Amino acid sequence: MSTEEQVREFGRVWAAAEERGDTETLAGLAADGFRLVGPLGFVLDRDQWLARYSGGDLVTEKLDWSDVDVTDFGGTAVAIGVHEQVARHRGNPVNGRFRGTHVLVRDEDRWRLASIHLSPIGGPPPFATAGEQR
Repeated sequence: MSTEEQVREFGRVWAAAEERGDTETLAGLAADGFRLVGPLGFVLDRDQWLARYSGGDLVTEKLDWSDVDVTDFGGTAVAIGVHEQVARHRGNPVNGRFRGTHVLVRDEDRWRLASIHLSPIGGPPPFATAGEQR
C-alpha cells in the first residue's frame, strides 16, 4: 500500500474515531507531543485534545475528511483536505467547514498524527483573480 493510500486510510479511521468520541483509538493514533491548532487559533496538547471527549464537552455528530491531498516526505507525510463537521461543544454548535492540515510521522511500522491545524474556509478577497479563488 502506498503512503498516500495509508494516509488516506488513516484519515478515515481518525474521522470515524472523532465521530464516536473514541478516545482510546484517538490516543493510539496521536504521537507523543501531538498538537492541535483549532480554527480560532487555540492550541491543545494531546491530553487536552482527548479530554474534549472524555469530559463530554465535545460531541461530534458528523465529521467528513475529504478532498485530501497527500505529500510524502519519507518519514513524514502532510495531508491537506477539507474537514467538515457537525458538532457541539458544551452544548453550543461548533459546526463548520475548515481547511485542515494533518502532519503524520512514521513511528516504526505505522503512521502517527503529530499535528492538526484547522482554518476556516472563507471566500476569496474581492481583488483575487479567477485562478486564485480556490
